Amino acid sequence: MAGCLQHVPVSPMDPHRFESVLSSRQYDAFVDLIDRGRRRLRGRVIWNVNSTARGGGVVELLRPLLGYSRGAGVDARWVVIGGPVEFFALTKRIHNRLHGFRGDVGGLGEGERVVYERAHAAAAAELALLIRPEDVVILHDPQTAGLVPAIRRTGATVIWRCHVGRDSLNGPAHEAWVFLRPYVIDAEAFVFSRRSFAWSGLPQERVFVIQPSIDAFSPKNQPQSPAQTRAILSRAGIVPDGSPLATFTREDGTPGRVDRRAEMIEAQPLRPRDRLVAQVSRWDRLKDPRGVLSAFADGIAPFTDAHLLLAGPATESVADDPEGPAVLASVHGAWRRLPDGVRDRVHLASLPMEDTEENAAIVNAVQRHATVVVQKSLAEGFGLTVAEAMWKQRPVVASRVGGIQDQMVDGESGVLIHRPRDLPEFASAVVSLLRDPERARQLGHAARERVRDNFLGPYHLARYFELITRLEEERAKRPSSAAGG
Repeated sequence: MAGCLQHVPVSPMDPHRFESVLSSRQYDAFVDLIDRGRRRLRGRVIWNVNSTARGGGVVELLRPLLGYSRGAGVDARWVVIGGPVEFFALTKRIHNRLHGFRGDVGGLGEGERVVYERAHAAAAAELALLIRPEDVVILHDPQTAGLVPAIRRTGATVIWRCHVGRDSLNGPAHEAWVFLRPYVIDAEAFVFSRRSFAWSGLPQERVFVIQPSIDAFSPKNQPQSPAQTRAILSRAGIVPDGSPLATFTREDGTPGRVDRRAEMIEAQPLRPRDRLVAQVSRWDRLKDPRGVLSAFADGIAPFTDAHLLLAGPATESVADDPEGPAVLASVHGAWRRLPDGVRDRVHLASLPMEDTEENAAIVNAVQRHATVVVQKSLAEGFGLTVAEAMWKQRPVVASRVGGIQDQMVDGESGVLIHRPRDLPEFASAVVSLLRDPERARQLGHAARERVRDNFLGPYHLARYFELITRLEEERAKRPSSAAGG
């Protein structure tokens, strides 16, 4: 039934494993946080609500953060709302416009409000039966904003977390704000990835900035030996070389194996010795895979021996992104029109998503195998794939947009492209790293250190705990009133 909830099981994960990657000072602070969080949040549920359990950056964030919270003794839960096709077409429209892009030609008027509110009705009613006034509910992105009024009436603390945005307002972004503002305005806090993403018209005292993080121990980011990487890529059909069984470690510590193959579009297979420029992201126009392909054909392939791999999830697996198949088809069409010699060096991979941890292990292998990782987004909320590549000590070339520019220091821990649509600038940056392996190595080393100090789970959890504590203290100061008053 459209609108009902899916309860996503979250296995507890041992937060003490961070001792192996943090400094002693950082780890001691994290242990103290665990102790304070367990005591302060005892008996309360921290609910997280989004619109998919598979694919995308929000999922990448939620699973480990909730797992470590449960491992620390906090009752953190994850539920997913569903909806009809027209609901997800509408929320994709809102998503694009929050980034400042018009996307489709549809409107955001009263008819769209009817679609939006109808899709939330069943989920809101079901959630209201589960949530208690002492609970905290974190609603993620435009898909869940319409739940704010109903959840507020339960008396619970409501936080709306927006993972997308743009640094300067334009018409499409303002249109999306106007549509969403009546729903989110009653939340007790609004969380953005950057201060510049926060909307005008929101009470600034309720605006908070929390930067996302990666999980250093997930199948996507855990260490892989060179032989392990080769075996995974071979088994997935991305770089066939006859390597033996491809294994990885699952989040619960049990062994995993890559069995499924990517769907490859290519004229010739990659060889193990081929140098590789790789972008891993959803099939999304805002990730600009067509631009990457054009820049490679015109400005990288003629001056280097490198190959290009564009990889993304199998499009039918991402329920809340209906544009994926059309974007992949567009990239495929552009690939077919490439000259033969260039087309032989461009590879498109749709990665299997039946097992999300298997998918993560494949992404890990792709990034580790890449000579240069790129993320040529036209707009970006944060762009976790950048931090993931940095953690693996890969040199990264990425657009100076959204949260990407917060992750790396240009020229020190990566290379930022100041004009995302400038294909020659992008191509030149990639070629310079392909020609200077020592500089690429130095950037990669500095990149890992920057992620360790700024973008791992302990810091993310600390910011949320600080926010929840502050909201609790502010509630205690207010006169008692009816639930949700």
